[in-house]
Formats: sequence, C-alpha cells, structure tokens
Amino acid sequence: MNPPTPASAPHHRMLGAALASRIPGARHSPLALERMEHGLFLLWLAYMGLLLFGALLLWQAGAWHRLVEADPTGLTVTIVLLFIGCSAWAGRRAWVLGQQRQWLDTHLHAAGTSSSAWSTEYHQGCALPGADRSICLQVLGERAHGPHEMAWWLNGIQLKLGLLGKVIGFSILALHLGQMDTFDASQSSLLLKNLTGGLGIALLTTVTGLTGNILLGLQLMRLDRFADALVADTLAAIPPTTPPQEPPHGDRPSGP
Repeated sequence: MNPPTPASAPHHRMLGAALASRIPGARHSPLALERMEHGLFLLWLAYMGLLLFGALLLWQAGAWHRLVEADPTGLTVTIVLLFIGCSAWAGRRAWVLGQQRQWLDTHLHAAGTSSSAWSTEYHQGCALPGADRSICLQVLGERAHGPHEMAWWLNGIQLKLGLLGKVIGFSILALHLGQMDTFDASQSSLLLKNLTGGLGIALLTTVTGLTGNILLGLQLMRLDRFADALVADTLAAIPPTTPPQEPPHGDRPSGP
C-alpha cells in the first residue's frame, strides 16, 4: 500500500488529471518495462516519439499553419510551448527517478550504494540515535513528489489559458454583434467572417488547452505512480525500528 503524500492530493481535482486517470493503465503500479534500467525514461521517449509523429502529420496537413493564423491572440502557441517545456522537464524527471530506482535495487542486493540515493539518505537518517521516522518519511516523500507540484500547476495553467482564449473569442463575437445596427445583406460575408473569427479563437484555444492538459497529465500521472512505488519499496526495504522491550515485572532480577 502506497503511503499518502501531500503532493499527490491536489492535482486529482484538475480536469486533465481526472480524464487521464480514467485511461486504462494510467493509474496502475509501475509496469515491468518501467522497472528496467531507465525503463521509465525509455517509455517517456516512446511516448514523445508518438506525439512527434502525430505533430509531423499535422504539419504536413497544414494544421499548425492554420492554427497560428486563426488565433491572433497567440494563446495556442503559448499553450504548445508550455506543453513542450513541461514535457522536457517530465523526461528529465523520469531519468532522475529511474536512477533512484537503480540505486534502490543496488541497495537491496548489495551493501554500499551511491550517497546521493534517497533510499540511502533515508536509511542513514532513520539509523541516527533519536531520529524521528515520520520526519524522515516526510523528507523522502518531498524528494519523490515535491517537484511534481509545480508541473501539475503548469498543467492546470494550460487549461486556464484555453478557457481564457474562450472568453476572449466570445467577447470578440459579442462586440461584433453589438456593433450591428441593421442587417445589410451586402455585408453578410464580412459579418460572418468577423463572427466566425471570434468563435474560432474560442474553440481552438479551448481544444488546444484541453489536449495539452490531458497529454501532460498522462506523463505526470506515471511519474507520480513511479514515485509512489519508489517510496513504498524504500519503506519496505527498511524495517521499522522497535524500542527494546523491558522484561515483565515478575521476571526482573531481584536485588542483592
């Protein structure tokens, strides 16, 4: 059973995390591939390769060019750049967690491992005289999940930028409707062009923000699950320290 961590609670209220968690396999414990040497990073590379292939197909179809032209606010480009930056961070984090997984496995099978391993630091901290195990657990949980909080916050920002574009698009639509005094059939084409421009901004930014939120949420969900398993295996590898028990009252040696 994975211990609850304060960093993994807030993001489950996000729409992207809620949708990503319902995808089959998103919330399962680490797969056998992920437990291999740098398996989590290799899985991230495969995921990025699939996304790059899809982006290349959209580029050949001219979808990216039309997307930029249809959104004069630049919010869709901002969302895409934010997604790329957060995905690159997720790849770096996958590499770090994979290294910690290797060091933990080394610690379980042989004595002496790298001093930068979280499992070693946790073991050494709990071994100190008078050490508080709960504080050591909090430090371990912060090492495993703490950096994910900012990534989840940025993941929510993608969705909020999409909603902001939706508000801007419908505002433009409302402004054009408010400027109509009379309906002139000769100006119907210009009017429709202005109306569809505002509606296009609203739809494109919302779709881009929602898509980026879901795709990044999948990456962060797997990082959280891998970190949960890493913390659980670290706790299982180190038995809890029990204070020495005093002999029963009847068995105490009597004085001289």
